[in-house]
Formats: sequence, C-alpha cells, structure tokens
Amino acid sequence: MSTRSLLLTPDLLLRAYRLGVFPMAEAHDSPELHWLDPDERGILPLERFHIPRSLMKPLRDGRFGVTADRDFPAVIRACAAARPSRPETWINDEIERHFIALHELGFAHSMEVWAGSELVGGLYGLSLGAAFFGESMFSTQTDASKVALVHLVARLRLGGYRLLDTQFITSHLARFGAIEISRSLYHARLAEAVEQDARFLASPDPALLMCEIALMRKEGK
Repeated sequence: MSTRSLLLTPDLLLRAYRLGVFPMAEAHDSPELHWLDPDERGILPLERFHIPRSLMKPLRDGRFGVTADRDFPAVIRACAAARPSRPETWINDEIERHFIALHELGFAHSMEVWAGSELVGGLYGLSLGAAFFGESMFSTQTDASKVALVHLVARLRLGGYRLLDTQFITSHLARFGAIEISRSLYHARLAEAVEQDARFLASPDPALLMCEIALMRKEGK
C-alpha cells in the first residue's frame, strides 16, 4: 500500500507500528512509501540474546564510547546514507523527518558508538510499551554497530522490554540469535507487549549495564 494519498504524521506512524505495520521507501530519493506486514517477522529474543565471543574484547577494552539519545539526527542520517557496501537505503527524507519528530516526543531512540569524538556506529528504533522496533544500524568501523546492538539489548532487558522487532533477518542479526516467527504469532506477541510498561534507559548505571552484558553472554552460550 502506498502512502502517496495519505498524510504521513508521527501519530499515523505510532498507530501503524502498534498494529504491526511499518513503512519503507523504494529508495532514499523516492517520495513514495509502502506499508509492510511480512508473512514472516524477524525478532531478537531478549532472553536468549547471543553475544559472539569475539565481540567481548571491543565491549570491554574501551576502544568505543557508547551513548544513547545523544545525537538521534546524526544516527538516522548515517543510517540513510549510501555506502560502498550499501549503495541504496530505504530511509527517505520523509521517514527521517518524522522519526526525528518521534524522538523529540520520546518515542524514538538511538544508540551512538564513538571513537573519540567521531560517530562510527549506531542504530535507532521506536519504542511502544514494552516493544522496541529496531529500524536500522550503521557502522564505519569494525564491530561498531554490533557494540551498539549489545548495548541496546542490555538497556531493553534492564528497562523491562518484552519484544525486540527486527522486521527482517540478516546474517548480521542471525549471529545474535535472531529468528523468524509467523505474522499471526508476531501480532499476538506485539499486542501483549505494547500494553505492558517499560522504560528506555538512556543512562543506566555503568556497573549495572556491564553486569547485564556479562549475564547476557552467559545466558546466550
């Protein structure tokens, strides 16, 4: 379904996501959006998230600084930007503009990964109740987007979230335990999650955060 005949607004986006539907553009420069509700939906089970052993070193050695909600516009711009490995993206100007508005309203959140003062990785998504909808991630340095994902999941677990929607599964996400479930099962889990309370923790206690990451590593073996 195209949105050319609809006035896209932050409120319309919230209502669509609550129903399990999300928009994508054909290309970054395309003005037309399409609503999707796939037959099979990708999710990352929060209770058995797998952290690859090779990722523990960059999580611990201090090469990256990690923040949340520090620079949402920069993260979504980076996710929308063309790169040699990804010459085209589905995030057009309209999606970018409305997600920035949703961030300002407290519904959309970002993770930022820094090498010094340089933004080298991150991700963003939408939060409704105890459901988090991961939208996109980017990386300009090895492991940066993976570190962002681990820190996101730790925050979601600490904040009481019940569902992490990835929309689709990539080989990148499969390494962390992403699975596909049917549309009907996804809708049932979504309906339950959006009615529960959760809190996005942008700045949790660092010791508590690292303890949660260590627990995730142990549980996901």
